[in-house]
Amino acid sequence: MPSDPVQALAQEPVDHRFKGLPPDAGQAGLTVGELTAQRRSLYTGGFTTPVLTLDAEALSHNLAALGTYAERHGLAFAPHGKTCMAPQLFRRQLEHGAWGITAAVPHQARVYRAFGIQRIFLANELVDAAALRWVAAELAADPDFRFVCYVDSVRGVQLMDRALQGQSRQVDVVVELGAGEGARTGARTDEDCRAVADAVAGTDTLRLVGIAGYEAEVPGADPDSVHAYLRRLTGLAVEFDKAGRFEGIDEIVVSAGGSAWFDAVADVFAELPELSRPVLKLLRSGAYVSHDHGWYTRLTPFNRIPEEGGLRPAFRLWTQVVSRPSPTQAFVNAGKRDIAYDLGLPEAELVRDPLTGAERPATGIRVLKLSDQHAWLETDSAEDVQVGDWVALGMSHPCTIFEKWPLIPVVEADGTVTEYVRTFF
Repeated sequence: MPSDPVQALAQEPVDHRFKGLPPDAGQAGLTVGELTAQRRSLYTGGFTTPVLTLDAEALSHNLAALGTYAERHGLAFAPHGKTCMAPQLFRRQLEHGAWGITAAVPHQARVYRAFGIQRIFLANELVDAAALRWVAAELAADPDFRFVCYVDSVRGVQLMDRALQGQSRQVDVVVELGAGEGARTGARTDEDCRAVADAVAGTDTLRLVGIAGYEAEVPGADPDSVHAYLRRLTGLAVEFDKAGRFEGIDEIVVSAGGSAWFDAVADVFAELPELSRPVLKLLRSGAYVSHDHGWYTRLTPFNRIPEEGGLRPAFRLWTQVVSRPSPTQAFVNAGKRDIAYDLGLPEAELVRDPLTGAERPATGIRVLKLSDQHAWLETDSAEDVQVGDWVALGMSHPCTIFEKWPLIPVVEADGTVTEYVRTFF
């Protein structure tokens, strides 16, 4: 048995748990590693539709793009793991220079630890007593484990302190500055942030290490309002440092950055003056790893700064036409159970003839709506698609794409499957 838990994923059997994989591989009792070694073709190797794929070249490009961007701008990087929940991708993110991995809830942190992640930034206030005791046990068992989470209320601090009494290590926390009235979490005013920091200072169980927030929640976010919010955040870091609130720590954490405004984060974090201790300027973008064909294609900061790089959509959902009841209507065999739809309907990208292997753009084909197991297509003419054709769909929102597929083939340009990415949601 390999001691590396990521390598151990290759020993899982290819069975009924995994949609779209070749049935004969399961019948033969193959493991994921054995199927990988066969380097089957997506198109002729027995895969069944619908099947979600990741483009190998786009995936590699995206992993390098944000790693390079963060390094160029002097940012540490803790990509949000909730996007993919894929330990193989976490490892590749770390290989591209990531400081650690961001989580949103305790379950995600438990997955990270099961696969050896040594630095976790939990972008939420953690007040669940059982989860806090688990964090404390992990910290006690591993001196090299680093864990940081949000606090945004005095009551939250009190609940954390109560749950952590008697533990051997303090839990590091950052005060979350809310992005404004009507936004999501976070202390709403600077005075609220000071009160939370005071509450932390009054405990023996917590240690204040910085300030954090999420700029995409700024109401009506635009460049001016996002920059203004981020300057409030860095201004609090400066104020807290001058007030001696960070005494006894090795570095001050200042963190922000989703996938829509990381250029603004780079701008404002570059303005931070020298503080009494080194500053860990921590970016947390996550959707970049796969990008998408819609929402993030429109939102990515690389649209504003193309000279700094770009991202490529890596997902493709291959479906098959199973009904063609009229010249203007067709149905493919994937629906809400398979397709992300919370940020818009998918778009038809390609049509592939399963008999000849010929591919063509999906011109004249539109997705109108989704049922549980069907997508409704409208077509301009009877010749656009036929029963049996494969139709590739592009989708928006990586977070809700990954979660529907527990094992995802990674495909090279010629259709060769070189890897299978395991997800844990």
